[in-house]
Amino acid sequence: MALKCGIVGLPNVGKSTLFNCLSSAKAQSANFPFCTIEPNVGVITVPDDRLTKLVEMCQPKSVVPATVEIVDIAGLVKGASKGEGLGNKFLANIRETDAILHVLRCFDDDNVTHVDGSVDPVRDKEIIDAELQIKDLETVEARLAKTQKAAATGDKTAKLQASVLQAYQEVLSQGKPARSVQFETADEQKFARELFLLTNKPVMYVCNVDDASAVDGNKHVEAVREAIKDENARLLIVAAQTESDIAELETWEERQEFLNEIGLEESGVSRLIRAAYALLDLQTYFTAGADECRAWTFRRGMKAPQCAGIIHTDFEKGFIRAEVIKYDDYVGLGGETAVKEAGKLGVEGKEYIVQDGDIMHFRFNV
Repeated sequence: MALKCGIVGLPNVGKSTLFNCLSSAKAQSANFPFCTIEPNVGVITVPDDRLTKLVEMCQPKSVVPATVEIVDIAGLVKGASKGEGLGNKFLANIRETDAILHVLRCFDDDNVTHVDGSVDPVRDKEIIDAELQIKDLETVEARLAKTQKAAATGDKTAKLQASVLQAYQEVLSQGKPARSVQFETADEQKFARELFLLTNKPVMYVCNVDDASAVDGNKHVEAVREAIKDENARLLIVAAQTESDIAELETWEERQEFLNEIGLEESGVSRLIRAAYALLDLQTYFTAGADECRAWTFRRGMKAPQCAGIIHTDFEKGFIRAEVIKYDDYVGLGGETAVKEAGKLGVEGKEYIVQDGDIMHFRFNV
């Protein structure tokens, strides 16, 4: 599933350093604004201990992990919604992503220039939020003017759309993101999605801290946490420069020793990748055997035929049933044969909602 997370933030907050840690597709990184002009795209492997365990058990000929796309987008400046700096290009690149990783500078360092002259992550957040909200408000008001005319004639669809647009207009005018509005009916939710509003995308605030703050954060992180408490958003602490140093180490053992020295059990990059995967509302099912162990990405709530279609469209068209093994049963009992002997193999039909970690085998006929 080609879903993307876009890394955004003001210039020089550590976006490209973080992207370099995440991907082998290196973004240029330097101490001046607009270092990243074109968006860089990296396909990132999602760390998953379950796949590692399945590989140990099956000893397959090939292994295919789950992945997620990360896009490093050029830094934004105040006035972007009016075309300032790289504004129009920046906004267009965000619109093409499915979720946002908003990097905020939460460290003090006189040697690293800040575009506004001082470190204030809440102010930085509000600058970008305001630009996205202004653009969304323009979109909503332009659409509302047309919709209200149709609604005045008694058109039921237009009335529903006008009510959705008015709800968005109200919150955006108050300086709040579109995602703070929740709609109850399926028709309202469908129309809301079709608007593709920038501030309706799920967001995670990534607090880029110094080495000493990598575990517990600092005053800047706490200020961000307080600022977003009423948002439907997440927060993650990462020391991007430290992660960059870790990425330069050659062996897994060296990286783990480094992490232990600074009091971390795993790298911030691993946590960020998994968090980005969850932010996109993605989950994983597996196929496991001697030929291949593979992690398949699906959207939470998808049913068995849809998940079968991820492997091949014929699987969905000719879906008969799904044979399902729970991961814990597979590992605990020692493999597929033992699961069958224990009567733990589930046979599911078209209405089965696939669960994270399911080991699947699809039966189909075309």
